[in-house]
Amino acid sequence: MIRKRFLVCAAEPPVQLSTERESKPIFELITLGDELLLGLTANGHLTYIGGELRKRGAILARNVTITDNADAIVDQFRESWDRADVVITTGGLGPTCDDRTREVVADALGQKLVFDPAIEKAIKDRFRTFGRPMTANNLKQAYKFADGEIIPNAHGTAPGLWYEHRGKVLVMLPGPPNELQPMLSDEVLPRLARMGLLEDGETYVQVRTAGIGESALEEKLQPIFDQFGDDLDVSFCAHQGQCDFRLNSNNGNLERFELEEIGRECARRLGEDFMCFGHDSLAKVCADLLRQSDCMLAVAETAPGGMLAASFTDLSGATKFFAGGAVCYSNQSKMQLLDVPEEILMQHGAVSAENAVAMAAGAAEKLGADYGLAITGFAGPCGGTRENPVGTMFLALYTPQGVWSKRLRYPGPRQTVKRRAVNAALDWLRRELTKAAREPVKTPARAIGFDEY
Repeated sequence: MIRKRFLVCAAEPPVQLSTERESKPIFELITLGDELLLGLTANGHLTYIGGELRKRGAILARNVTITDNADAIVDQFRESWDRADVVITTGGLGPTCDDRTREVVADALGQKLVFDPAIEKAIKDRFRTFGRPMTANNLKQAYKFADGEIIPNAHGTAPGLWYEHRGKVLVMLPGPPNELQPMLSDEVLPRLARMGLLEDGETYVQVRTAGIGESALEEKLQPIFDQFGDDLDVSFCAHQGQCDFRLNSNNGNLERFELEEIGRECARRLGEDFMCFGHDSLAKVCADLLRQSDCMLAVAETAPGGMLAASFTDLSGATKFFAGGAVCYSNQSKMQLLDVPEEILMQHGAVSAENAVAMAAGAAEKLGADYGLAITGFAGPCGGTRENPVGTMFLALYTPQGVWSKRLRYPGPRQTVKRRAVNAALDWLRRELTKAAREPVKTPARAIGFDEY
């Protein structure tokens, strides 16, 4: 059991950054691009950068999204540079005429841009790798600040830019997420940590749960949280069928090992609703359990349209636990690919517990898997019947012990219904795999069960 902390412990000094700053450094993010303001592209940079900084003990003080207009760039940059210790910009470093961030910011800083032959070579080598000629406008990406450095870009032609002046740091990153994200995690964050502007690792403990709502989760764990008073900071983040909570100590009175101890006590209290520590997805947790038991999974789906299978194939090494899947919309495809009996479809319909069971069993048996997971239903906005209105989903799980189905109903738009159904199916599989790992049993006569939720 976790011991209760008494107030005498509060005299311990709070954890400080290695630079021993009197206050935490101020971070600001400037996201550039007309496509962001027009709604053509979601501002995923705020979500990603803000999240990565938060893991290291920093919180963005502000994010401002602006156009590619030169006056807008210089005005906002000067304001942020005056306010913040670290300014991060995204976008506007490419080869086209609307990529002007490098030039505008250099002028605002009074920095000369100098040509770097090493960048030119890297750009030419990248074009050569793809077997394409390099156009002349790409060379504008080969300029850097005279008193600055480049941030290597292993996934694109535009390097990032790094500049320091009087204790302030400027980090300029390209816009494409597949370039920006590895540059931030591999180059920028470690360097900021070495400077003492960020912590070396995560400053909180994240606990992931599934199948329990945010309010029920807090009520269940509040007796644990109450033991630590103001020393413990708890924040919740609800997803579709999942809920995370983070344990932190902003006043520094709880050490990392104590936060981990609190997390373990929460996990014990949660039982099967506990999913994992950290950031693994439901599919990743299921994949690890399948690997541990040396079992294979097959899936069959209609409404999710491949979303269930993709959650597993997005993971590296999926061939070790994932046999394959089938997206079967028509009745004919269900009969041909999964051996679903025609009489089941004629008597019960494609959106039914009986069909879901036949799909899960058919996927497992046709693909030689130990487990089969199936989803069928009406994702909307059209379709549905009086008995099974829009949002009704039937899940089925085939296991070595038997095959069962569940009837669920979710309100909301099509994509929400699909995602919630997939998460519910994954959570069901996770719970069964966890139970099987904890209580191995001999294979009995196969059982078939139907439940309604």
